[in-house]
Amino acid sequence: MAIFDFKRYHIRSINAASGEERAAINQELRDLYASLPEEEQREFNEQLQKFLATERARQKSGLEAIRGTDNAN
Repeated sequence: MAIFDFKRYHIRSINAASGEERAAINQELRDLYASLPEEEQREFNEQLQKFLATERARQKSGLEAIRGTDNAN
């Protein structure tokens, strides 16, 4: 089972200097996906969905913490 490092792509995308750079990073991910055998594409999708859900939860928690701090003032 391959392990895909989505965090590396995510951090690069966050730090991208332009929309074009961000688009190039996304294209790298699409090219990687296209190069995989079907079974690994399924693993890629599963791992990506898990990563995205984890990131959304982390961001939501951070946002709620900020809102909670703002509401306390």
